[in-house]
Amino acid sequence: MNFSTKLGQLRILAIAEGISYLLLFALTMPLKKFYGIEWPNKLVGYAHGFLFIAYCLLVLQVGKQLKWNFKTIFLAGIASLLPFGTFVADAKLFKKY
Repeated sequence: MNFSTKLGQLRILAIAEGISYLLLFALTMPLKKFYGIEWPNKLVGYAHGFLFIAYCLLVLQVGKQLKWNFKTIFLAGIASLLPFGTFVADAKLFKKY
């Protein structure tokens, strides 16, 4: 994976965003709901929000740069809303380019 290209950066960001999504909903939400421990949820929530926005913006930028069609950009964007979606997007969409 080439980190110097925008596509390489998108792939790394997709993995980071996917990990933050899973940490938020599988680890910190139960800590908050069942044990009343709120600070991990807040910390991971802020990180996830930043990564989510950065991912969406980078998808648009890379899509324009590589002249992706609307379907590819749409699927890459929807992937950020689904658990494990960004991992699938990396494997199925981003590796093609």
